[in-house]
Amino acid sequence: MKLTSVRDVADIMNRHGLKFNKGYGQNFLINEAVPKRIAAECGADPDSGILEIGPGIGTLTRELCARYRKVVAVEIDSSLIPALKETTADLDNLVIINDDIMKTDLDRLISDEFAGMNVTVCANLPYYITTPIIMKLLEEYGKFAFITVMVQKEVAQRLCSKPSDDNYGAITAQINLYASVKRLFSVPSGCFFPRPKVDSAVIRIEPYKVPRFTKEQTNGASKLIKASFSQRRKTLVNSLSGIFADMTKTELGDIVSETLGMGADVRGEKLEAGDFVKLYEALKDRM
Repeated sequence: MKLTSVRDVADIMNRHGLKFNKGYGQNFLINEAVPKRIAAECGADPDSGILEIGPGIGTLTRELCARYRKVVAVEIDSSLIPALKETTADLDNLVIINDDIMKTDLDRLISDEFAGMNVTVCANLPYYITTPIIMKLLEEYGKFAFITVMVQKEVAQRLCSKPSDDNYGAITAQINLYASVKRLFSVPSGCFFPRPKVDSAVIRIEPYKVPRFTKEQTNGASKLIKASFSQRRKTLVNSLSGIFADMTKTELGDIVSETLGMGADVRGEKLEAGDFVKLYEALKDRM
């Protein structure tokens, strides 16, 4: 049985009475080189624990189990579990959990399954919920060594962009409060079955070993980021005026200029994560 063979995948699906669930964004890899490369470049060392999200029928799972000490695969679709257990029956370093990762207690999962290990996330994320999953991983459990995920190509471009880039947005700045992001390689749509309408890319998120900012700074800056990008065509001052109603725009502009050394007409997409933290520190007594 070859999990990257369209014929074998179809056979597994038919034997278990399965259909591809569009609601869960199910597209299985059929290019053997891709899961091997994702597993090899996820950043983990051989003694690491790996948290995989959305293992499907186990294509990437098998590559991860072959390289790392332990893999815990969290799959939301209960109908896939029997097929996944069949394709991974010979693996003794795998734990399969039928759960929604968005509802999973990450602290408890890590302490129960990965005691004493460095933990890396490695996953082919469903397109429809990519951003919420990444933010949960960073916000609720910031101790992962790396978070290596395959996402839609446009999302990868956004997450890897820099201030002033066309793709730079709120999610880029928010992730940069917690981590740096690197694009590893592209994955054309033809590498999947069924074939999606868009290409993908694999990115590696590396949480800061020593947090750059305090929790208070991160939470405060996050509020400013969300407000600053709510309407991209507005200047930073105009965007923020809604949450500083007791200040005139002139006062707000003066604080922006003094704090960041930028003109009062600057837009949010010119600011990096650290700039939003500086601005929060200057404005926190008025929030």
